[in-house]
Amino acid sequence: MADDVPPIIARGDAPEPDGAPGDDGEGAGRRFRIRRGGSLWGQAKGLWHRSKWVRRAGWLVVVLLVLRGLLWVTVERTLPSAETLLTYQPPLPTMVRGADGQIVSSYARERRVQLRYVDFPPQLINAYLSAEDKTFWSHGGVDFSGLAGAVVDYATKFGSGERARGGSTITQQVAKNILIGNEYSVTRKLKEMLLARRIESVLNKQQILELYLNEIPLGRQSFGVQAASRAYFDKDVGDLKLHEAAFLAILPKAPETYSRAKFAEKAMVRRNWVLDQMQKNGWATAAQVADAKAQPLGLVPRRVETYTADAGYFLEEVRRQLIERFGEQAADGPNSVYAGGLWVRTSLDQQLQTAAQDALRAGLLRYAAGRAWHGPIAHIDLDEGNWQSQLINSNLSIRYQDWRVAVLLSKRGGSGQVGFADGKTGTLYGVPDAMKAGDVITVAPLGTGTWAVRTVPEVSGGMVVEDPQSSRILAMQGGFDARLGSFNRATQAQRQPGSTIKPFVYATALDNGMTPASMVVDGTFCVYQGAALGQKCFRNFGNEGGSGSHTMRWGLEQSRNLMTVRVANDVGMDKVVRTIKNVGIGDYQPYLSMALGAGDTTVMRMVNAYAALANHGRQREASLIDYAQDRNGKVIWRADNRPCNGCNLPRWDGSAMPRLKPAGKQVIDARTAYQVVHMLEGVVVRGTAETLHDLGLPLFGKTGTTSGPTNVWFAGGSPDIIAGIYMGYDQPRSLGGYAQGGRIAAPIFKQFVLSTRERWADIPFTAPAGVSMVKIDRVSGKRVFGGVPQDNERKASVIWEAFKPDTEPKRTVQASEITAKEAILEALRKARAARGPVAAPTRPGENFVVDQGGIY
Repeated sequence: MADDVPPIIARGDAPEPDGAPGDDGEGAGRRFRIRRGGSLWGQAKGLWHRSKWVRRAGWLVVVLLVLRGLLWVTVERTLPSAETLLTYQPPLPTMVRGADGQIVSSYARERRVQLRYVDFPPQLINAYLSAEDKTFWSHGGVDFSGLAGAVVDYATKFGSGERARGGSTITQQVAKNILIGNEYSVTRKLKEMLLARRIESVLNKQQILELYLNEIPLGRQSFGVQAASRAYFDKDVGDLKLHEAAFLAILPKAPETYSRAKFAEKAMVRRNWVLDQMQKNGWATAAQVADAKAQPLGLVPRRVETYTADAGYFLEEVRRQLIERFGEQAADGPNSVYAGGLWVRTSLDQQLQTAAQDALRAGLLRYAAGRAWHGPIAHIDLDEGNWQSQLINSNLSIRYQDWRVAVLLSKRGGSGQVGFADGKTGTLYGVPDAMKAGDVITVAPLGTGTWAVRTVPEVSGGMVVEDPQSSRILAMQGGFDARLGSFNRATQAQRQPGSTIKPFVYATALDNGMTPASMVVDGTFCVYQGAALGQKCFRNFGNEGGSGSHTMRWGLEQSRNLMTVRVANDVGMDKVVRTIKNVGIGDYQPYLSMALGAGDTTVMRMVNAYAALANHGRQREASLIDYAQDRNGKVIWRADNRPCNGCNLPRWDGSAMPRLKPAGKQVIDARTAYQVVHMLEGVVVRGTAETLHDLGLPLFGKTGTTSGPTNVWFAGGSPDIIAGIYMGYDQPRSLGGYAQGGRIAAPIFKQFVLSTRERWADIPFTAPAGVSMVKIDRVSGKRVFGGVPQDNERKASVIWEAFKPDTEPKRTVQASEITAKEAILEALRKARAARGPVAAPTRPGENFVVDQGGIY
């Protein structure tokens, strides 16, 4: 049977049978055998045992496979994907614009500006290639000749502590800078090489260079060549000269060394070497290189990015709001403030901001004039050494006239030596006895190298300016200078508003049946507060007593406390505090003292409430940010998010024009709001804000002074601009018995208006539907039918008053009045007949009663 046939064995040392197939007469030299039915594994096994070269090659393959596996496990497995570079978005600062679209600030911890490849000038590219990677256009990510030199350098320096040269290509540096970091190790170098090969398969050379030139760290907090060009030469890259481009190209090696003045010679040698390499590579002529070598480095001093807007408090509030909404760092989201590259449009009006800052500062200085030096801004421990670094790190400065921040280094009698953040020193005269070495102070120049002490007022305050129609904050000043401290008294200081709260007490009364002509007793008013507290009696400002019955208008104009608490008590404090809460001032307990401004609030809240009065009772949330865009220009947030259906039609469809719904919320009845505004116009004409009357503008407002007095206020404005001011000490204490809102705060508002007079239109406040303007006697509140209203006269006897329907004073007619009236009219007729013809009255309404028969 076939299965019993033994296998055929052929041996190389045995002769084959004659005529055997394949016999070529050379069989005697064969060293292999073929077994019928044998496997490839068997053949390989036999070959392995017989040949040492096969065994060596096999072991080499095994070792390579193990090494490859180890490389994958230890290095390659954890590498990021090179494909991420296709969608890579570098960290970019947030740019802030004002209401006019001009850049006013940026929020950045690093200088970064992104350019496209076509924006980089060729000589700058060639300078970097000469310095860093001359074979860039030809290699595949790794320059093996440069790598070999780096390995030799590493071996010679191993154990010395000295760092070996990198030998990295530009592609490897992209991998290091963006994907894996700057760890100094062999592992990192392996990662660089592997990633470089991957990057070259994903990106083209231009894309790699664009990433490199935008991301390379170059010192002075600059990342990328455009930011560095601004930092070192105050130029854009397109304006760089050859020697400047060569200097930027040396920075990747040692940016903090070459950028310092004491290493200028070293930097010059390295720069000239780059120029030589450019000539050697054919990227610059000998003449160009010679001319470039003759140039100095030409570095500008280290500087801080500055913008025209001096609006530190406003911009810091914007920064806080952005961080709350989008996060601070890249880990917080793609639109973070310090990495997301946002473009933010704010409502900042630079003209109004400057005017508000100047007006508040002038008011603070007026109050503080003649007062002694009250203490330092901060203190530095001179025993710790390096006072300059400590002063720089304190981050204190000032931008007012020619004042500067300095530290007192030594003191001798009435003079001393001061030092500045730039390292310069000078002689200080007029040193107060209380001042000691290490105190950080403000000074102004007397002459060359000599300085005098200047005192930043201890009293402080805040000011906010708002557009009442949109509730956009136009200006904000939260103290003397934001560089001296970030605490914003316009938004963070909780203060009692005093009498500036009263308009909302009277608004509640108007909503509950009273009118501006209602008579209220200005007299003693006491309430029983329980057995523990007993009876409390309220008093007018300055402990004045009552003065009888007056109109509610008069009580608001003269800011009478007794009338205010009586009104609040009659209407109900629960209703009063509800009104105050509705307009956003605060959420208070229904105590009568709250009607006189005992609850805490901020300037910003108070201004927003007054804006609601000027806007017919409709209020929107105060906003500093109009909208925010991401780095690609997409709007990701806006303050006014009302839909506008049909606004973006490509062509008119014949329908009515799209109309936006009214923004905000109706927090006060429109008629009530106007009645309050009309009464507050009287505060400016004949009340506590009378100092503003000579401005000749349609203004309304209210002053405020709290017990002590510890705070003084003014809030008010025109139909288009509302402003509010508070002033007081940060640790509340008395401002002095003479301090009142009308004397201190209102003049600040007046200066603000005078410096921006062209922005204030002579347009009066308009009354909403449902308001009747009726002539009344200002003192008695009774309706009159003769005379000409003179609302702008301080002592006017007849004025226009605003009433809701059916609330105006009624006309009562008695028989005796008719008889008396007829007698008067008859006497007037006879007198006129005796005089003969007379000219027409020179003033409208002069003979209103005669001509119209007393009917109105």
